Amino acid sequence: MALEHDRGTARGIATRTVESIVAVLIFALGALVVYDSLRLGAKWAEDGPQAGYFPFYIGLILCVCGTVLLVSARVGGGRTPAVFVAWPELRRVLSVLGPAVLYVACIQLLGLYLASAAYIAFFMVRLGRYTVPASAALGVGIMALFFLVFEVWFKVPLYKGILDPLGFLGY
Repeated sequence: MALEHDRGTARGIATRTVESIVAVLIFALGALVVYDSLRLGAKWAEDGPQAGYFPFYIGLILCVCGTVLLVSARVGGGRTPAVFVAWPELRRVLSVLGPAVLYVACIQLLGLYLASAAYIAFFMVRLGRYTVPASAALGVGIMALFFLVFEVWFKVPLYKGILDPLGFLGY
């Protein structure tokens, strides 16, 4: 494959760096679990294990795994490609990740229906190269169908957002 061959000479984020960051995050998660387990009580009481007994050992295992991964990432550098992701590949991923993060934020304000309609329309225009009117019509149409299915037929309300712009519908 061309990508595998190009990774040896490509510029980007180093594999060792990514592995080290993931190892530290795993260790930090384990440390948080251990800390909170100790707060709850992680011993064996007269009537059995306390609330933090099993989570304590899971957190301890996560700490050990994080440490082993960090040592492996820092010491054993020859086994993996030098570049984890090249900058052009990362830009493509971020071109989807950025709008997804914005979509999640919009769900909080506008609710699931309007945010999803805008998200669908945005990607139809951006990646599918459809016209704005066709994209908007399809995004609104799909979410109107979802509204009918969930709110009207199944009587399952979905999140309407802080601003509740669809409040006038009475649902």
